[in-house]
Amino acid sequence: MDTSTSKVYHVDGYDSRQYLEHYFSDKPDLTFKDDTLIFPIENLTKIFKKGHIKGDLMIDLSTGSMIHYLLPSCEFFKRILVLKVKDRCILELKRWLDTRTGAFNWGHAAKLHVDIAGNSDQLQDTEEKLKSAVEHVVKCNLAKENMTDPIVLPPADCIISAWLLDNVCKNQDDYIRYLRKMSKLLKPGGHLILIGCLEISYYTVGKDKLHAFSYDEDFARKALGEVGFVIDDCKVKKRKAQSDLADYKAIIFIAAHKVK
Repeated sequence: MDTSTSKVYHVDGYDSRQYLEHYFSDKPDLTFKDDTLIFPIENLTKIFKKGHIKGDLMIDLSTGSMIHYLLPSCEFFKRILVLKVKDRCILELKRWLDTRTGAFNWGHAAKLHVDIAGNSDQLQDTEEKLKSAVEHVVKCNLAKENMTDPIVLPPADCIISAWLLDNVCKNQDDYIRYLRKMSKLLKPGGHLILIGCLEISYYTVGKDKLHAFSYDEDFARKALGEVGFVIDDCKVKKRKAQSDLADYKAIIFIAAHKVK
């Protein structure tokens, strides 16, 4: 593997299918299953069951073509808008949405969700409910003040962002700037859910080594406070798996609400 030069997700892109296979697949020996699949689904299921995060519109602004973290949400939001930076990730996601031949199989994630939620009898309908809730998949440009220009999105009740900030930020200023852009997409009192890796410098997809922004829990908390969020829940899970696929130290889950 040539790791001499790190690529950047939103500039260079990556093989979206390999990314899913490396980090989110149903392989019995999947290295980071506890962190990338179980941890997000467990925490989202718990936070939504509390009943205070719900509404009409959720926006998903995440990296790659994952959908597993959206499975717990479709019971609590009527509509989901998915924003993606790269065309390849959009195509991969639409292949699953349209049930096309060769679509990535998310059956293992659906089973995890219903088992964690205690609704094993609903497995057959779980993925179809999510597909029905996804209203549009829209390409966005993170460099623009209105990321979906010329489309103006309605204010959302909730934004979920999984691993995007880790993959696109160069420094702390970037992280705070993107948080401000997310805040502008939310209604007053709206919720933001972040999933990310702590103390990471790189991750790999196939033969490519990609840049990742390194930060810790304290910084994430301070950044959210600086842009007008109050944290409602924060969970950190230390990494146990051994692998050179990525060098993160822990996974973080944060749920917060906008106060200004």
